[in-house]
Amino acid sequence: MLYWLLYQKLYPVFRVFRIFRYLTFRCVFASLTALLIGLLIGPFVIKRLREFQIGQYIRDEGPESHKKKTGTPTMGGVLICISILVPTLLWSDLSNPFVWIAVLSTAAFAAIGFADDYIKVIHKQNQGLTGRQKLFFQFFASFAVACVLVWMQTRGMYSTRLVVPFLKRLRPDLIIGAIHHTHGLFWVSYLPFVLFVMLVISFSSNAVNLTDGLDGLAIGCTIIAAGALAVLTYVSGHVVFSDYLELQRMPMAGELTIFCGAMVGASIGFLWYNAHPAEVFMGDVGSLALGGAISTVAVLIKQELLLPFIGGVFILEAVSVMLQVGSYKLRGGKRIFRMAPLHHHFELAGWSESKVIARFWILALVFALFALTTLKLR
Repeated sequence: MLYWLLYQKLYPVFRVFRIFRYLTFRCVFASLTALLIGLLIGPFVIKRLREFQIGQYIRDEGPESHKKKTGTPTMGGVLICISILVPTLLWSDLSNPFVWIAVLSTAAFAAIGFADDYIKVIHKQNQGLTGRQKLFFQFFASFAVACVLVWMQTRGMYSTRLVVPFLKRLRPDLIIGAIHHTHGLFWVSYLPFVLFVMLVISFSSNAVNLTDGLDGLAIGCTIIAAGALAVLTYVSGHVVFSDYLELQRMPMAGELTIFCGAMVGASIGFLWYNAHPAEVFMGDVGSLALGGAISTVAVLIKQELLLPFIGGVFILEAVSVMLQVGSYKLRGGKRIFRMAPLHHHFELAGWSESKVIARFWILALVFALFALTTLKLR
């Protein structure tokens, strides 16, 4: 909106507004706008959550030290979503379809999380949507994203080829054989791609959700992941950098730098209130939205296979739950970890909550830096 006003409308008259054409400048402004929104309306949102008695319900099987957190305002993810979406709409080029895909995907996953949190509040327990219900809505939202990308691919605006880290010549296509234009065979050709996108986005959304168990843990890792994505989106859309790094150049992907910058600023603003001891929790409305946003951007810029490194801690947390559940069912009740997700294992091992958070942040930073090194190690 501001990009349209300041650059497209006022620049021909006032040359000083030429600066708003640059992605880096608008990314910084989007980050600062998101941060200010988070800091300024944070107290208002927390106050309203307390007034409506929207508090966190701690699961009975969780660590005993977490019982004291019962009643802390939750659904603070509403603040995160506002802080991401408003600056994105203000500072990005709204004629860019990639921006709208990221915005609408984030909003869709936020809506799923909102419904889950709202049911918990109504029933006054730590059970919202059932696992099957949540997965159904997540798959539906990610299916919609995949269908839009298929439509864009048929018009030469997107590629279904994967970019494989370290192997610059290997770019497998997720389309089966030749594209058939008859209605049924057309979708059969694109089925592997659609299923792949659905799994990537849904898994990542749940991974962030599982990580959100300690004060500031998930949001701190999100800052790092979003920062790495901001770099990746910028180089993917830059003609010189993409050519130098031998990346598939995607001119429209560069505009996602604004979205990622807003995510960084919004996450820092929320961390101000979510840092230990937390004044507010993000709830599923925040964690599902952030997971959906991160994975959707990765899919758009063809860096899906880098997600295990960009969001390394998120993946470790999700895998720890899968291993724990699998071990419990297949080995007659035997567990691998003291408790899953992984951060609870270290808590029960004697680490303080602050130490777990700080060390997981460090691990997330190492993962993200490694992800960025793969751009040149190809």
